[in-house]
Amino acid sequence: MAISRVWRNRLSFMAIMILVAMVLSLMSYALLWKAGNLTDVPNLRIGFYNFCLWKEDIGSLECYNFPELGVLGIPQVGLALARLGVYGALVLAVFVPLPLLLAQCNSDEGEWRLAVGFLGASSVLLAGGLSLFLFLVWKWLRLSFLGPGFLSLCLAQALLIILLMAMVMFPPRDKKDKNHWENC
Repeated sequence: MAISRVWRNRLSFMAIMILVAMVLSLMSYALLWKAGNLTDVPNLRIGFYNFCLWKEDIGSLECYNFPELGVLGIPQVGLALARLGVYGALVLAVFVPLPLLLAQCNSDEGEWRLAVGFLGASSVLLAGGLSLFLFLVWKWLRLSFLGPGFLSLCLAQALLIILLMAMVMFPPRDKKDKNHWENC
């Protein structure tokens, strides 16, 4: 039994929307729920807004801010760019569902391209921001220290790439009658 072209378009659109929801959920979990912490173990907490190292003499974590972070070798500009990249990726990803819905309802290729542009920029920002941050703090991290926040950002990056490929492979359907709301 062959699936009609209309159902194939609807199923591919629903799969794309599910992937967008998954990306938004993963990025929200890592950046909002986990507060951007990539490592949160008892003797170390490193994230986009937290940099805490274990101090033996006081027996607890000591958190550092910017004058001290500069002394440790973490430039303020680099950390700001990493934050901008990762949190900017979340902001751009939030704007993806509306152009997708409009492109599906109106059969408009321009709105589809806008959504692809948002996803592409989000993917580049996430990869760049995460890579820059890891480069800046790698001497305090080990691969085994990276926690669920890091894993969810990596999975979100992989899903963004899959989503971009899916959107290129399944463009919006052909224009038929723009006056009928049943097309949505």
